[in-house]
Amino acid sequence: MHQDNILYHNSKWKNFRFIDLFAGIGGIRLGFENLGGKCVFSSEWDEQACKTYTANFGDIPHGDISIIKSSEIPDFDILLGGFPCQPFSIIGDKEGFKHETQGTLFFDIERILKDKKPPAFMLENVRNLISHDKGKTINIILNHLNALGYNIYLDILNALDFGLPQKRERVIICGFLDDVNFNFPKPVSNEKSLSLEDILEPDHLLDNNLWVNDKIKKSRIKKMKKEIEKPYITHENVGGNVTPHHYSCALRAGASANYILINNERRPSAREMLRLQGFPDTYKIVVPYSSIKKQTGNSVAVPVIKAVAFEMLKALTEYEKENINVKRRKSKKCIRFNYKKVKNSFIQTNTNSRNFISRKDRTEQLQFTFP
Repeated sequence: MHQDNILYHNSKWKNFRFIDLFAGIGGIRLGFENLGGKCVFSSEWDEQACKTYTANFGDIPHGDISIIKSSEIPDFDILLGGFPCQPFSIIGDKEGFKHETQGTLFFDIERILKDKKPPAFMLENVRNLISHDKGKTINIILNHLNALGYNIYLDILNALDFGLPQKRERVIICGFLDDVNFNFPKPVSNEKSLSLEDILEPDHLLDNNLWVNDKIKKSRIKKMKKEIEKPYITHENVGGNVTPHHYSCALRAGASANYILINNERRPSAREMLRLQGFPDTYKIVVPYSSIKKQTGNSVAVPVIKAVAFEMLKALTEYEKENINVKRRKSKKCIRFNYKKVKNSFIQTNTNSRNFISRKDRTEQLQFTFP
């Protein structure tokens, strides 16, 4: 994918601006910078993550976004954020819809979108966001974003489908003020995918502290349900079962020391964890192993973000080209999501206030149209 494929010389999207909220170590930023974007503002409160971010991008992220006024943020074209998943409290009928997101970090995203009105945004979250609080959380998020005047698209994308040997499913929400023709990216071919062998470092370059003792190794091997060709990665689930795969399960920030093991012999190195998330080898490691383990677990799969960014810019550029002399059209704003992936966990509420439309088309989406 190359920038020249989707941008033409007179388009403003050739040099678009974005802000990076809940920035972590900049995985989302990397995906959009790779397609020509310029980050004009970033926000992150974790001290160790800020060290890594500054070492790699030269910017010192602003702190707690909840105390930063929208007026202090430069103008931008796309808002980006991997926001934490938090429950929403219903204050009561007297306060109603307007106040139900207050006190959460999503409220700050909503506040900035309302005040700055960028043409587009992209949000990333864990898959469990769909079923969180029995579906109430995702419904509130989508309804509030839609009420701001955005067409909303939601899908669940897996890093395994975008060239990385890591099974990492994440909710991606994209929004556009205009009625653009947006589609989520399709999986890449296996020929373009990295194997576990491509990720792993040679043993002689590794720290001795990465190897587990014989007791842990023997216990893990004993619990294995099957044998497969090395190299493989094992993960012990809550039931105590250990299954080897030629890919990693999702990296996790709060995982135990031996959450995943390579060949039941050692933990992944800091560089290997970054590679599993698609970070380039030029990315600098300036914090201890425990910190980079947490940071990669909290980060994103960069190729997934880049693929989404490509499709967003493609849609925005095509819309601009088709409507270069046309004023922005007013239209009903919609929410679209992949039916197959979320039908079992997405819970619709207050159906009597919406016009529910089922579409049987190639994309197998459901569309919610709001009056």
